[in-house]
Amino acid sequence: MPKRSKNYNVAAEKFDKAQYFDTAEAAKLAVETSRAKFDETIEVHIRLGVDGRHADQQVRGAMVLPNGTGKSKKVLVFAKGPKAAEAEAAGADYVGAEDMAQRIQTENWFDFEAVIATPDMMGVVGKLGRVLGPKGLMPNPKSGTVTMDVAKALNEIKAGKVEYRLDKANIIHVAIGKSSFGTEKIKENLDALLDAIAKAKPSAAKGQYFKSVTVASTMGPGVKVNTAVL
Repeated sequence: MPKRSKNYNVAAEKFDKAQYFDTAEAAKLAVETSRAKFDETIEVHIRLGVDGRHADQQVRGAMVLPNGTGKSKKVLVFAKGPKAAEAEAAGADYVGAEDMAQRIQTENWFDFEAVIATPDMMGVVGKLGRVLGPKGLMPNPKSGTVTMDVAKALNEIKAGKVEYRLDKANIIHVAIGKSSFGTEKIKENLDALLDAIAKAKPSAAKGQYFKSVTVASTMGPGVKVNTAVL
């Protein structure tokens, strides 16, 4: 067993870790057990009753959290001409085409947290799939990051758009805000995310869909959400 910090142990004493809570109480406990000296991120970990190895059971999408994430992401936009100008005017951190692709390939440059591309740039961006894919940075039409409306996509990301997708263990991990948000805003973000994932349930999924949902601050203990009501 890993050795836990004093703050973690104090926080863990606030509730029974074997108990399940509704989203309001889970949000409250996640915020209250955030005891670090920095503004901790509140994260949710959702294990689904699907098998992501099958294409018809994949769960992936994107949404704008009602209260944002508390962090403004650096965004790279692959575009040319008027669309590049549009991206720059909308506040993109980096805009380019082959020059940006080369920088990523030759310099291992990753000073960005989201990527948008116009459809005509996917021939260039597609060659970066091997390096962008594992980092969750590959633009995708389903998440709205391959689009001609680069200003809208950029504004959504800056406003708190998050992507959700299964990892190899069929778990979705999403940051839903900062502890400084307080209970109500974290609850609103959590409810909105769970609702979006519920609506994204594949028709091929059988049995219990939400296997487990856990909310926790960066350094705090996990709080179990009652999945029976989801």
